[in-house]
Amino acid sequence: MTTPTVAASTPITVSLEEGTKYFYCACGRSSDQPFCDGSHQGSGFTPLAFVAEANGRALLCRCKQTATPPYCDGTHARVPADRVGTTFAVDEDGDNEKPESGGSPVGRTTQARPRRRRPTWS
Repeated sequence: MTTPTVAASTPITVSLEEGTKYFYCACGRSSDQPFCDGSHQGSGFTPLAFVAEANGRALLCRCKQTATPPYCDGTHARVPADRVGTTFAVDEDGDNEKPESGGSPVGRTTQARPRRRRPTWS
């Protein structure tokens, strides 16, 4: 799978009109974030079409890591600010970067397992 470019490390609040069709940028290359401007051409990405369900403001993702596109789910908190403008993907645990291809996984600290207490026999 192709890795998106992080467009920003924060979401953006936009005004949506009920019944209007929008095209959310999935690649992160658009200069009209969070909406598509056609910059995905040749990237392997396609924009996500969605229709606003109500009039009002919505918080849309710009880190491109959300599990609920186009809406922000808070995943941007796990994206380092220095990754803006670069390709990046958080792993399933949200702790590591996934290598683009052929790279090794990034190590991470794990919690120590508690020691089992041995039963005492009377």
